[in-house]
Amino acid sequence: MTEIVKSITTPIRLEYVYRPGRATSRFLRGLAEGRILGQRCPVTGKVYVPPRGASPTHGVPTEEEVEVRDTGTVTTFCIVRIPSEGLSIPPPFVAAHILLDGADIPFFALIHECPFDQVRMGMRVKAVWVSKEELAPTFESIRYFKPLDEPDAPFESYREHL
Repeated sequence: MTEIVKSITTPIRLEYVYRPGRATSRFLRGLAEGRILGQRCPVTGKVYVPPRGASPTHGVPTEEEVEVRDTGTVTTFCIVRIPSEGLSIPPPFVAAHILLDGADIPFFALIHECPFDQVRMGMRVKAVWVSKEELAPTFESIRYFKPLDEPDAPFESYREHL
């Protein structure tokens, strides 16, 4: 009788080339200038960061560019305890969704300069950028976010963004 193979463990590596569209290209060029750019939905007025070029809820083009602040509110987060290649912060560290001031959709980023067990929903944070000489059209232009010396945002201000 032959045994059925139920699973297999094998190393895998996936390499690909990503070709950004116009909206993403503008967003990435903004990061290279130390700015965070989004686009506004002409129907709802919501600002999406990073921009998608079209409203995800209405499917209409989002052409109005909006610069948002590099400060925001932690909406959700998790503590990562598993090491991963390419990360400059050793575990444990915090990966969080941050509702940037001026945006209507949370932005994914790391949180540092704070004990991981002190991160909380509603915490106010600010981006820590690489040096001006290191700025490039990549998400890595923002190293991580760090806590601000501000009171936590009230739950009602971000409850719709969980």
